[in-house]
Amino acid sequence: MNLASIVDKHDATRPAVISRGRTTSYGELRDQIESFRGSLGALGVVPGDRVALMCGNGRWFVVAYMAVVGAGAIAVPLNPLSPTPELEAELAIVDPKVVLVEASGVSSFSAVDRRRLPSLAHVVVTDASSASSVQGSATVRTFDDMLGGPKARWIEVNDSDPAVLIFTSGTAGSPKAAILTHLNLLENICQNFSTSDHIQEGDVVFGVLPMYHIFGLNVVLGMSLMAGACVVLVQRFDPVTAVETFAERGVTIVPGAPPIWVAMSLMEGLDASAFSTVRLALTGAARMPEDASERLRVRFGLDLREGYGLTEAAPVVTSSVGVQNRPGSVGRAVEGIDVRIVDESGNDVPVGDSGEVWVKGPNVFAGYWNDPEATARVLDRDGWLHTGDIGLVDDDGYLYLVDRAKDLIIVSGFNVYPAEVEEVLMRHPAVFEAGVVGVSHPHTGEAVRAFVVLKPGAEADEDALIDHCHDHIARYKCPSKVLVVDELPHNRFGKLLRRAL
Repeated sequence: MNLASIVDKHDATRPAVISRGRTTSYGELRDQIESFRGSLGALGVVPGDRVALMCGNGRWFVVAYMAVVGAGAIAVPLNPLSPTPELEAELAIVDPKVVLVEASGVSSFSAVDRRRLPSLAHVVVTDASSASSVQGSATVRTFDDMLGGPKARWIEVNDSDPAVLIFTSGTAGSPKAAILTHLNLLENICQNFSTSDHIQEGDVVFGVLPMYHIFGLNVVLGMSLMAGACVVLVQRFDPVTAVETFAERGVTIVPGAPPIWVAMSLMEGLDASAFSTVRLALTGAARMPEDASERLRVRFGLDLREGYGLTEAAPVVTSSVGVQNRPGSVGRAVEGIDVRIVDESGNDVPVGDSGEVWVKGPNVFAGYWNDPEATARVLDRDGWLHTGDIGLVDDDGYLYLVDRAKDLIIVSGFNVYPAEVEEVLMRHPAVFEAGVVGVSHPHTGEAVRAFVVLKPGAEADEDALIDHCHDHIARYKCPSKVLVVDELPHNRFGKLLRRAL
């Protein structure tokens, strides 16, 4: 087996990737992958070596990714726009033999301390003019040079062999690289195909989610290449340009993080015809505001399908594709995945009660790279992944997420989930976004503090917002302080950084 085999079976003339206006067919893509793979072998890359991919969404990434995993080496997708300290820390953890750098990442990479990368022997640049900036002690090749290599087919690997190291998007602590095996990634692709109406041959998929994030890597790219669909790769999101692309390319599948869909829902001057080709709209990676989902349905007829996953599950755990779409739910567990809701002692809670979400299946990762202690904290001996997410399941198996366990606020012994308070605040007509955290309190242990961003032109004072909360939730859950701010901090995937508050 090998993950790279997913591109083999499709008609050579069928379009596989559209990048920067250029269409690459499946036949051309296979040729480029095999040539790049042959060049990796000529550079001495062997199974188990790490190859870092500092690329945004483009043909360069797709070719290199499939070439690396096909060679039995381990691909390490990285954000090319990461600041040097973050990039250096991640590279030091994986110690790559080869780094592929696109132009946007040259500045950060050139400042990396190479003494922390003892195995680095080769740098590949997508732009020849960048060569002198990244030279260091490594030899430098261009991407086009790599396409001149002898063709090499993918090799057989074991199920448990690592294919990808992908850094988790946690909000605290040192970076951790999740080990995803060939089996993990292939199984999750197949698990998603068990739901009807998912990505199919001939679909045109809008690829704006970054490939260095697991949603973009294995749902957008992996599923599309397995199905024989065409991926329109987009470097950065702009709502106007996106709508133009839908029409120009006949886009049928649009996966997007919640901030993308919120922006779409607020666009003026659009009618339903803007999304006339779209048959499936997907979201995940962060909590989707229900009011934005409703605007998309009313304005454009889009029935947004939300799912739940995490890097360590490769990533999809539940999906609302192919099942009844229930407001507030992230769907049901996809085929082959078991989900439990447990209390603090690890016992299953009654249906309808909240607890930590545990996940088990062949898609669950092998652990964190060179970090057995961190692995042991989330992966038990029976193979259950302890997600740290709080949720509940209804009688029909639909999962509803409540919050993150680590964000829990305890007021006078009572549990308060920030997401619940945020949702109430966002029902206020003046509130655009809300963030809630716990702060120390001499009498109650902790108190609830809220930060809100108001809608343009709207007005609301602290007392009015607190009174609004009193009308909807128990008093101990209500914020004792509300601060109006210009914006809230988010990570690059749109998740609220409560710790930064």
